[in-house]
Amino acid sequence: MADLITVDDPTDPRLRDYTGLTDVELRRKREPAEGLFIAEGEKVIRRAKEAGYEMRSMLLSAKWVDVMRDVIDELPAPVYAVSPELAEQVTGYHVHRGALASMQRKPLPTATELLQTARRVVVMESVNDHTNIGAIFRSAAALGMDAVLLSPDCADPLYRRSVKVSMGAVFSVPYARLDTWPKGLESVREAGFTLLALTPDEKAKTLDEAAPHRMDRVALMLGAEGDGLSTQALVAADEWVRIPMAHGVDSLNVGAAAAVAFYAVATGRPRL
Repeated sequence: MADLITVDDPTDPRLRDYTGLTDVELRRKREPAEGLFIAEGEKVIRRAKEAGYEMRSMLLSAKWVDVMRDVIDELPAPVYAVSPELAEQVTGYHVHRGALASMQRKPLPTATELLQTARRVVVMESVNDHTNIGAIFRSAAALGMDAVLLSPDCADPLYRRSVKVSMGAVFSVPYARLDTWPKGLESVREAGFTLLALTPDEKAKTLDEAAPHRMDRVALMLGAEGDGLSTQALVAADEWVRIPMAHGVDSLNVGAAAAVAFYAVATGRPRL
């Protein structure tokens, strides 16, 4: 059973995992370096725990102690009970959901390991917006994508905002980073995948024309909001695909486009 520890000093070193959560540049460097990430809210904390992530500690406001009692009773890690005001002083924002947990990261699998068993893969290039990362992971989980591959400069899927937006779906879809870009795409092709680059370019086939759900193994490539896929990535693809637009709309937000494309890739896929 975890120790329930009341803390009333925002500078208490035991709360270090939770300090400065709004400092994006600091946290995006510090968290991977220290092997931790922050789960926010009851559902996300429970999903992280169910996914096998080890808990380092929890930070709870008083009213959440009873809600999380079953989790607390199973934990060897400390649980810090604080006032909402102190939580805001420590984290830098009002913790609306009243519950935070510091979780230990797991070693990432390699792209080669993921590609051995996957059939439907998402490949992201330079997606640095944490909200978009979270939305894409949530859609990938919901629509049956098997794995996610990230270019070296993509944002961290385990950053607090990404985890929150995905509602914990980042724990459900395995992911890996490609060591090099776009050269790393060769290993995807060598594993038997057809590389489909999602682009609004009119020269691209519509998803209906390409019929990716009939392909044996598909890697759907997505670029960053605004810029889209780089020229190098487009050149490396086997085929360009697009979502047909109406009413003069030229493109969708990358999160929305991903959901539409995932559905097209998975529709008709055998359910084993």
